[in-house]
Amino acid sequence: MNLIVDIGNTFAKMAVFADSEMLDMVTCSNHSLDKLYPLQEKYEIQQVIVASVVPLSHLVEKQLAQLNIPMLVLDCKTPLPIKNLYKTPETLGYDRIAAVVGANSIYPNKDLLVIDAGTCITYEFIDAKGQYHGGNISPGLQMRFKALNHFTGKLPCVLADGDYGFFGDSTETAIRAGVKKGLEFEILGYIAAMRNKYEELLVFLTGGDEFSFDDNVKSVIFADRFLVLKGLNRILNYNNGRI
Repeated sequence: MNLIVDIGNTFAKMAVFADSEMLDMVTCSNHSLDKLYPLQEKYEIQQVIVASVVPLSHLVEKQLAQLNIPMLVLDCKTPLPIKNLYKTPETLGYDRIAAVVGANSIYPNKDLLVIDAGTCITYEFIDAKGQYHGGNISPGLQMRFKALNHFTGKLPCVLADGDYGFFGDSTETAIRAGVKKGLEFEILGYIAAMRNKYEELLVFLTGGDEFSFDDNVKSVIFADRFLVLKGLNRILNYNNGRI
């Protein structure tokens, strides 16, 4: 069984896979993997992959070292099951490449647009030949709300949850509508532009934030919250000769 340790900006996710099937997933602090040992006791872990976008704390390093299990720490030199055309792989976030690998593992030989709606919104493209061409990074939902408050003198910091229409009828709803509808239109614009170039394009949406789309758009979007975990699992298996 594989243990996937995905350490993000806000929290950590850990998942257990048997081949390509996810058996369990937990979230915990990214400074102390407090649920690591219960997972190790529950499952017979044979190999581990660790991917982090933040420096590992001394406690996390100690916890991982005590596992005494073959471990792959993902970095820019880790072999991948796809061709990476990114010109600066050393600056490429592991979550971006893992999401692409995850989508490609589900639909190989397809042109794919992968949208990850997390702290930032990322847009990634991998073609039907398994070539990752790169992507774009945009401010995420919460970042946009906070920026309006931080960089202005009077605009309040508005919560994402709450009522809003197409146009706001108060400052609070104007901000909420502006941020949420603006982000939806941004996503729809990427999808439309890419589908003009690649008629058979498939779209994956992952990450913590949810958006509303009309039925026509929903039909071309595959929502998968665990795309990064699935990608990390595939990378681990690939490096151990299992796929």
